[in-house]
Amino acid sequence: MYLDKINDPSDLKKLEISELPKLADEVRKAVINRISNIGGHKGPNLGMVEMTVALHYVFNSPKDKLVFDVSHQCYSHKILTGRKGAFLFSEHFHDVTGFTNPAESVHDIFKIGHTSTSISLALGLAIARDLEKKHDNVVAIIGDGSLSGGEALEALDYAGEYNKNLIIIVNDNDQSIAENHGGIYKTLRKLRETNGQDPNNLFSSFGLEYHYLDDGHNLEKLVSLFESVKDIDHPVVLHIHTIKGKGLKYAEENREQWHAGGPFNVEDGSPKITIKNDTTVFESLKELLDSNEQAVVVNAGTPMSLGFTKDKREEYVKRGQFIDVGIAEENGVAIASGIAKNGGTAVFGTFAAFFQRTYDQVSHDLCLNDNPATMLVLSPGVYGMNSDTHLALCDIQQFAYIPNLIYLAPATRSEYKNALKFATTQKKHPVCIRVPAVFSDIQEEDNTNYAEINKNKIIKKGSKVAIFGIGKMIDMANDIAYKLKKEKNLDITIINPLFLSGLDEELLNSLKNNHQLIITLEDGELMGGYGQNISSFYGQNEISVKNYGISKKFHTDFAAEELLAENGMSISNIYNFIIKFLEL
Repeated sequence: MYLDKINDPSDLKKLEISELPKLADEVRKAVINRISNIGGHKGPNLGMVEMTVALHYVFNSPKDKLVFDVSHQCYSHKILTGRKGAFLFSEHFHDVTGFTNPAESVHDIFKIGHTSTSISLALGLAIARDLEKKHDNVVAIIGDGSLSGGEALEALDYAGEYNKNLIIIVNDNDQSIAENHGGIYKTLRKLRETNGQDPNNLFSSFGLEYHYLDDGHNLEKLVSLFESVKDIDHPVVLHIHTIKGKGLKYAEENREQWHAGGPFNVEDGSPKITIKNDTTVFESLKELLDSNEQAVVVNAGTPMSLGFTKDKREEYVKRGQFIDVGIAEENGVAIASGIAKNGGTAVFGTFAAFFQRTYDQVSHDLCLNDNPATMLVLSPGVYGMNSDTHLALCDIQQFAYIPNLIYLAPATRSEYKNALKFATTQKKHPVCIRVPAVFSDIQEEDNTNYAEINKNKIIKKGSKVAIFGIGKMIDMANDIAYKLKKEKNLDITIINPLFLSGLDEELLNSLKNNHQLIITLEDGELMGGYGQNISSFYGQNEISVKNYGISKKFHTDFAAEELLAENGMSISNIYNFIIKFLEL
């Protein structure tokens, strides 16, 4: 095997160009070995094998800097930079992360998990290089889907007046996560169809030198192209056409489905683990769209996050009721604000980890104008994504303190449905809904009147101790209450706050009458969270407050229950704290 001999990129240079295709085949098999067993980003990585081999054959990493946008396509890079064991041997699968990580290797420059960043980061590296009067190459690799992000276009704009070495590789597989959306992709399509000759050239319009390669899997052509621009003294764009999912026929044919996912059987692509998807969000949005012709769902490149798979969204796209703006969350929020301003019913939804990119638009374009659009913040907190590249542990801090914004935290499916109904029928304020990755098991129908702003929901009335459980944490609160009743015959109060953007001061004042201890549970960062608002409210009072939340840190690759326990949030720990406090 050729791969046996590759322990560092320098080892590639010992091979003849004619040997590289065989190496690439072995690399692709290693990628398939890992993703078929533990899952991961499939299509992007399979499409980048040959390009990555050629990059390391020509350039001299880490002296030459390779910056992978979003790093969904870095598996081959990891294999060729001393980490092949994590792709060949099951006992080492979890030795590396799914994204570039400088802690793993000097060949990884940044931790990256969000899109459209590579050109900006590469420009920064290049400028620092120039200040030190060095002459190494800086290479930014960016996918066509990432070009819809504003940061990528801002970086291209600046690159147009930059006058030193910068190599920008556009990996064009004609696919984002779902299909691409936007006028920019008409331009890319024309360039592909004309072998790069169409005069309407986006990159040339920025003042950048441009080259096109149609077969991004031809190693001889890739090596030749990279050698032709190595050590160039000005910015250049290499537009390279590849096939997403290359090497697995079913992945090539179903590119959206095979962007990422869990383990699968290589023979036919069937999943090794069947997971039943919760359709609550999709069904609620479908009901909204079917009952309100003025309603529009806006999404930013992740339609599956809302349940709108290709077969389910086509009808609504034709109606003009489902809009995918591509990877452009900021644009999506502003569009939703405009729809609401002009009388439409707008819902924008994406994962909480990607909502972080929209703070200015939510604050300024939406809330400053007090337009009644609805934002669905999907999978926030500990129960959402668990990579430090995709953390969403500060969503409460991000949204709860913006004026005019109502931030709701339903725990159950019924609460979520009622919250959405309220948000999409009221016309006074923008509403964000914190949609848990896992709903509470509580089955009772929700009868909350959400028009009574900041009124909390009392789940259980008791005395001495009151526990506020945010979202999914209401289950832990109920379990603690059950244990206290069973073992100490103590009835405590359980409260679902529902509104995170304000306090139920009437309720808080009433608790002073027969409660000694207030406990708050939230599955996000403790500092600046909801619980500390309650602590501030009581201040120097006879009532004690104990806040539980997650420590201020970029946690990664965690199990939700374990991370909660590490931060004191377990039934036994809180139970013991209560009985010690009450001296029971």
